[in-house]
Amino acid sequence: MPGGGEELKKPWQGRFIKDTAPEVLKFTASLPYDCRLALFDIEGSRAHVEMLSQTGIINADEAEVILKGLEDIREEIVSEKFPYDLEFEDIHMNIEKRLTEKIGSVGGKIHTARSRNDQVALDMHLYVLEEAKAIDVNLLQLQKVLLKCAEQNLDVVIPGYTHLQRAQPVLLAHHILAYFWMLKRDRERLQGAIERADLMPLGAGALAGTGFPIDRERVAEKLGFKKLYENSLDAVSDRDYIIEFLSFSSILIMHLSRLCEEIILWSSFEFGFIELDDAHTTGSSMMPQKKNPDVAELIRGKSGRVYGSLLSMLTVMKGLPLAYNKDLQEDKEGLFDTIDTLKAALPLLADMLGVMNINRSRLKEAVDDDYLCATDLADFLVRQGVTFREAHHIVGKMIGYCRQNSKRLRELEVQERKQFHSALAEDIGDLLDPVHVVAARRCRGGTAPESVQQQLELAYKLL
Repeated sequence: MPGGGEELKKPWQGRFIKDTAPEVLKFTASLPYDCRLALFDIEGSRAHVEMLSQTGIINADEAEVILKGLEDIREEIVSEKFPYDLEFEDIHMNIEKRLTEKIGSVGGKIHTARSRNDQVALDMHLYVLEEAKAIDVNLLQLQKVLLKCAEQNLDVVIPGYTHLQRAQPVLLAHHILAYFWMLKRDRERLQGAIERADLMPLGAGALAGTGFPIDRERVAEKLGFKKLYENSLDAVSDRDYIIEFLSFSSILIMHLSRLCEEIILWSSFEFGFIELDDAHTTGSSMMPQKKNPDVAELIRGKSGRVYGSLLSMLTVMKGLPLAYNKDLQEDKEGLFDTIDTLKAALPLLADMLGVMNINRSRLKEAVDDDYLCATDLADFLVRQGVTFREAHHIVGKMIGYCRQNSKRLRELEVQERKQFHSALAEDIGDLLDPVHVVAARRCRGGTAPESVQQQLELAYKLL
């Protein structure tokens, strides 16, 4: 019974005669998941109280008492001794309740010139900014692992695929670097989401601002925000930055899923291009020979829940009038789950790629298929004056002949080649060598060793 025997009540309870039904309280409470915002709520409240004091809205002694109480509560939260109470709905009311228990009725002044609407919005902005920056660090680490893997395998040729059918030979490093550039775009999208989250909503009140002479710029500077919301209605109802973060996350998890799909395929017996480390695989309870790529499969599978969070948030927002509606409470769980998913998946994927074994002998066998070089044979005919369409047709007929006679292109005799075109009487051995074929693609962005080396150098500069 702090503050001269006052009974602690919900801040909105004065209007009501009856207590909230227990089932309603359970349904509407967000404390079970928004408790992760506790330290951000303390941070925002500290900046708000300091501003209230500096503008003379509360006196310095009151501010000092409140700030000391908030610091005590912060220590309770960090040491996991904070007494959460579902009766008080959310983390914001729990902290105010605890503050009042500690310092008495003066604790109620913390909410001067503030609504839960702009308070919650502030906490979410602070949370998204911190977690987005942490995810960017994880993305950077994954990019570094990809670069190292590419650099260590500059001499390895693999079959390139379209339609999951062998198409043309490429360097393994070139294939790996494709994911580096995907992640580069992901990080650019993340920076955009961070920029849009870097807006300070506090001071918007419930929807219309406040009549107190607050200094929003001072609070923004204290909390590290670069900009303020210029419209109070927008400030409390905006969740674009969350949608944008979830959109970034969905594109990122799609890229990670594609990479994991290739890891799964390449580690299978049918491909055998790589072997995953024991630390990142599991076995079968029945079949002792199994080595399952569970980490890669789960990352691939978790793409669905990330997509779901984006779609859920878009659906929540599509019909809401201005300004705050309780629907907006649904902005948290999907966001929290997405952040947890990415923060778990990114380091695991980096670790897995960093220690996987490249089966060079198997890859050498895989590219020992001169049909992979068929395009270069057609290009050779083009250089002899044949149109590409005709050259394509000629080489296609040659491959059909080879299949009917169980031969490779390199095994055809001169007389056999000449029946398709006289120019094929020349020595075409280099044209059917995958290393030679790879080396010929020297254009910018191509798979030739010198072009891939340029990619690597540019990638390192970008990092």
